[in-house]
Amino acid sequence: MAPVPQQASQAAHQASQQAAQAASRAQTTAENTANKLQRWVQENRNLVIALATGTLVAGGYFLYSRSSTASSKKKSIPGAHDDDEDDDEKASASTSSGAAGAAKKKKKKSSKKKGGAAGGAGAAGDASASGNAGTRSEGLPSDPSGPLLDEATDEQLAGLSESEILRLPEERRKSLAQHLKSLGNKAYSNRQFEKAIEHYTKAIAAHPMAVFYSNRAACYSNLSKPELVVPDCDEALRMDKTYVKALNRRAVAREQLGSPAADAASAEGLGEEKAELLFQSLADFTAVAILGQFKDASATESVERVLRKLATGKAHDILRTREPKLPSPTFVTAYLEAFRRKDVPTLPENPSQGDQTLVKAYEALDAKNYPHALSLFNEAIEQGLSNEDLEANAYNMRGTFRFVIGNAKEALSDLERSTSLRPDYVQSWVKKASVHMELSDKEAAFEDFDRAIQANSDDPDIYYHRGQVNFILGEFDAAIKDYEKSTSLDDTFIFSQVQYAVAQYKNGNIGHSTASFRKLLRTFEGSSEAYNYYGELLLDQQKFEEAMDKFDRAIEIEAAKEGSTNVLPMINKALALFQWKQDMAAAEDLCRRALDKDEDCDVAVATLAQLSLQQGKIQDAIKYFERSAKIARTEPELINAITYENASRAQLKFIQDFPEQGAALGQMAGAMM
Repeated sequence: MAPVPQQASQAAHQASQQAAQAASRAQTTAENTANKLQRWVQENRNLVIALATGTLVAGGYFLYSRSSTASSKKKSIPGAHDDDEDDDEKASASTSSGAAGAAKKKKKKSSKKKGGAAGGAGAAGDASASGNAGTRSEGLPSDPSGPLLDEATDEQLAGLSESEILRLPEERRKSLAQHLKSLGNKAYSNRQFEKAIEHYTKAIAAHPMAVFYSNRAACYSNLSKPELVVPDCDEALRMDKTYVKALNRRAVAREQLGSPAADAASAEGLGEEKAELLFQSLADFTAVAILGQFKDASATESVERVLRKLATGKAHDILRTREPKLPSPTFVTAYLEAFRRKDVPTLPENPSQGDQTLVKAYEALDAKNYPHALSLFNEAIEQGLSNEDLEANAYNMRGTFRFVIGNAKEALSDLERSTSLRPDYVQSWVKKASVHMELSDKEAAFEDFDRAIQANSDDPDIYYHRGQVNFILGEFDAAIKDYEKSTSLDDTFIFSQVQYAVAQYKNGNIGHSTASFRKLLRTFEGSSEAYNYYGELLLDQQKFEEAMDKFDRAIEIEAAKEGSTNVLPMINKALALFQWKQDMAAAEDLCRRALDKDEDCDVAVATLAQLSLQQGKIQDAIKYFERSAKIARTEPELINAITYENASRAQLKFIQDFPEQGAALGQMAGAMM
């Protein structure tokens, strides 16, 4: 495991945190370096919102400004009663009801004068004109365009068929539509959903309005027919694209249609069709959250819930078909260097083909040709080795590569084979502890450390790596004791001493930590690690100039090394420039230079994605998040990358679909600074 920088892991998901606990030196370093940017984002919310035009994802959670558009203020918050009307609709209903009321008063006076003759004539005419008059309200004219229309009430006209309603004059249809809506609301309140659907359907025929489609969609939702909810909400939103209730109902329906069955989620994955439905649901929920001015906590919770479903499902789909791939050379080198160097095992007098292949594998390892080394370790095992010691070494190294690839279960199998062949093989026990931590089995990990101590209590690697586990678990006192023990056994190994200084800092002993780092700079003057990690602590204290000086020295040392792929000092300098001067161009340039040295450097890609996002370059950010997903080592890392990507896509869709509200977000952010 690696020296862990100053802040604890802030990954969006618990799974990512568990992966960090199990990680190697590179894993812990890379994740925490990337999280510095996220933490700065959280501490400088107003600035970030402005830079990102109001749309930013940080650690899987949204940072939005509030919409100030007039139309969004009119909309009800999702979850309100279904018979509540929007302000515009209330005004329309009030006008129509007033007209209808006036008409009724006029009819009442007319009836008194005529002694009810009109009503009787109407009934007679209706009966003689239609053989099925009995199926309608008493006194209803058979011809809606006939002379007795003025005498008919909305209650009577409500019995007409849709085709007959369409023949009514426009003004009468408007009045009737509101009456039908009232009947629908009453039926809905009584949970008579089929009956309510009939009323809303006739209201749509009389005078189509967004609220009628939305209310009918609510009925379909209660009848568990999400496939019918979506088209009705589509119609409502075609009439009023900022209709929050319709957006929310469509989001819920799309989530239901896109969610895989519980028993099929892991076995079958998600599939393109369901993934698209979940993204559409995410986009709708995102719009609901923004248009609702983030006053409804359920909207934000829904965004996070759908993001988890979508990212997890897509990750399962990708992992089912993706070929295993080694992570960046920076990562692999960092993990290997977290163990003290051991001698290559000695071959017997008459080595087998497998023995000779094993030696070549170690040579490729020294040359940092990691793909070739892995291939050769595989070949050596397949060809067969002369003795158990050589075999244990081969399984140890193949298990190591499987672990850094992200295949924890196969790695554990190889390492268990190694320790069964050589029960005193300390390094295999320590690596098993790392794998168990990645599998979230803390108890097994500490048992592995105990077995390693039984094998050789004087091996300093045991205490360094156990210290790493204690550090990530927040047990700083225990970690400090482990680092001290490791250093007492071997004071030439820099990482236990670096981590000791970092742990002192985390424990609040800043003076002690600073003194320890200054001693390290004298002892390991030619080591970039001492300068890099000391720079991180200075950056955490916002001592920017001192931090920049340390990062520059680390970069200089690495540049002098032939074939070095250690780009972490460059990424840290980029973060320092961003935090200190908000110099986006310089920060991006450093990250791109880092990618020139190591094209699969996940930290560089993640940092570029966040920097793009904060400049409002969401499309660029999406491309970097896609790239991050391609190089993700573990399932939690893949899920995290997919989460960022789709959250950004949903926000971009909102800006495209709601340009006025999107612009208002940026203006609001500027006013908040």
